[in-house]
Amino acid sequence: MDELPIQSGDDVVRVRQRARMAAADCGLSLVDQTKLVTAASELARNTLVHGGGGTARVEVVKSGNGRSGVKIGFADNGPGIADMELALTDGYSSGTGLGLGLSGARRLVDEFELASEPGTGTTVLVVKWSR
Repeated sequence: MDELPIQSGDDVVRVRQRARMAAADCGLSLVDQTKLVTAASELARNTLVHGGGGTARVEVVKSGNGRSGVKIGFADNGPGIADMELALTDGYSSGTGLGLGLSGARRLVDEFELASEPGTGTTVLVVKWSR
């Protein structure tokens, strides 16, 4: 497992690169690699912009039925998300973005978990499985 800091735009790029490497290592198709990297990029950017920075943990995992995949966890100690249902609504944006961050990332991966409380930060866990 690799833990990567997210404190700058360069760190977001490093998270993208590590996600792509892990996706290729575990045999994800090029389409699924692109989906995972896009989700990782959105979530890393959210960690930086909305969470004030944090970390990403990237690891290759195996399922009970022998499939491999990539699990990436994002964590920050930022202000948290006051209304998670609203934040996951397509088209919602808390800033100047397109509003595709959380809802778009959720659609691009096979598993998506979001935990957040105002004042305590946010964690997002995503998994993309090989086909």
